[in-house]
Amino acid sequence: MLFGESDHLSATPMALRLPNSPIWDVIVVADADASGTAPLTSLDSTDRETVVVVDFGAQYAQLIARRVREANVYSTIVPHKVTAADLVAMKPAGIILSGGPKSVHVEGAPTIDPEIYDTGIPILGICYGAQLLAQSNGGTVGRSEQGEYGRAEMAVADDPGVLLAGDLAAEQQVWMSHFDAITKAPAGASVRASTPSAPVAVFEDAARGFYGVQFHPEVVHTPNGQEMIDRFLHEVCACGRDWNTGSIAEMLIERVRAQVGDGRAICGLSGGVDSAVAAALVHRAIGDQLTCVYVDNGLMRLNETEQVEAAFREHQGMDLISVDATERFLTALGGVTEPEAKRKAIGEVFIRVFEDAKGQVSGAKFLVQGTLYPDVIESGTSDAATIKSHHNVGGLPDDMDFELVEPLRALFKDEVRKLGSELGLPDEIVWRQPFPGPGLGVRIIGEVTADKLETLRHADAIVREEIKAAGLERDIWQGFAVLPDIRSVGVMGDERTYGRPIIIRAVTSEDVMTADWARLPYDLLEKMSSRIINEVEGINRCAYDITSKPPGTIEWE
Repeated sequence: MLFGESDHLSATPMALRLPNSPIWDVIVVADADASGTAPLTSLDSTDRETVVVVDFGAQYAQLIARRVREANVYSTIVPHKVTAADLVAMKPAGIILSGGPKSVHVEGAPTIDPEIYDTGIPILGICYGAQLLAQSNGGTVGRSEQGEYGRAEMAVADDPGVLLAGDLAAEQQVWMSHFDAITKAPAGASVRASTPSAPVAVFEDAARGFYGVQFHPEVVHTPNGQEMIDRFLHEVCACGRDWNTGSIAEMLIERVRAQVGDGRAICGLSGGVDSAVAAALVHRAIGDQLTCVYVDNGLMRLNETEQVEAAFREHQGMDLISVDATERFLTALGGVTEPEAKRKAIGEVFIRVFEDAKGQVSGAKFLVQGTLYPDVIESGTSDAATIKSHHNVGGLPDDMDFELVEPLRALFKDEVRKLGSELGLPDEIVWRQPFPGPGLGVRIIGEVTADKLETLRHADAIVREEIKAAGLERDIWQGFAVLPDIRSVGVMGDERTYGRPIIIRAVTSEDVMTADWARLPYDLLEKMSSRIINEVEGINRCAYDITSKPPGTIEWE
């Protein structure tokens, strides 16, 4: 993730609030046609109260949308290229302009259709969004002598206005991330707060419905930020509180029914939370029109196949086909060492196995996948660079003979878990640690072989067993082992060894977009290391990865 002058939020890993409700739809801009007009594609509808988040390229637009959902208001994300006509057609109760990586002063800085300002729909600008709102409506954005990054103390005016009303203190802590600063509020607006480097930290113009904050209320480092967002939603936009987990499940089920109709679908079960929830949701929608296919690709964790088969065939009562495709995957991965090539090879074989299984499911033309929003973002969009292709996004073959059903495509992991609980899935499935689609194939650096898989499988099991035994299973987002493609000298039993190291990786996160390395107790790390070296043949050294995301990713490949 890269941020410019207005939004350097990636500089420090941040704790994020957990949302109370789990989904919003994403409107994406396709490639421009010959006329230069980029068409809009929307999953949205206008039959519910909606607040629109306009995205200026900062991945924290998704975080803003989640904060809106926490206030039980439906939110949807649109690109800044949206026209006023398209926006009005959505009938939003309010508009929020996100932060962004640019300066409003640079050539080519993103803007919005100026007619949006005249729609009469209340607008809240955040950081870059506030600067754009001010500059476009008679205000001024200048360069400060020094920027503000991190925590800042904000002084509230005697008349705090709407956003800062109530019992909020006259001096408040906020999270700043900007170099440019609003020096003059828009014409007709009142200044409600300031900081030493931001003379217009908050402005309001109730007559035009313009509200701007120079800081980031969506992050936990602004303690009263959620209350400010709530006030905009419920007092300025007069939104109700009718968006909840039950209504989300109902909406997604209806969408699946509308897409599949009386057709038949195959769901690829990987053993992870995402595919499990997707399967449960689609099964609720179309019943016995769904057949789940579990592919044992040989890249699974210890005893994973037995657990998946028992959970879905015996306890969930789903039609389940289990396919042992270990040899096909290992053959495809033979000699492959480049991470992207490995992911694409795995994705290719997955689809071919599903296509073979199609013969056992008469008339199946839909493929259900547990694709999540972070998968889409990291696989690259028009506004975000490709970090790595996920096998169910960037790794799919072009000639795939299925229509995709991806009901979770706009959700984050914690949101999927809430939905899984709503659908009645047991905790042992809902709270399983996330597991990548390519499995252990992206936790083995270099070529994947049967021997390396056996080694990593047992080391990984020890890491997860000890995290569970320490009572940290719910605190750790992911804890696992990595087998690098190196050897190290050691001494065991007074003899020289030249074995392999194991890298232990454990992180905390709430949405996978950011993650911090887990501060595991030293005694726990020592126990993991001791067990791995003593119980896993060929391992003579353990290391602990203390890299956050960014700059690293959670998986090594």
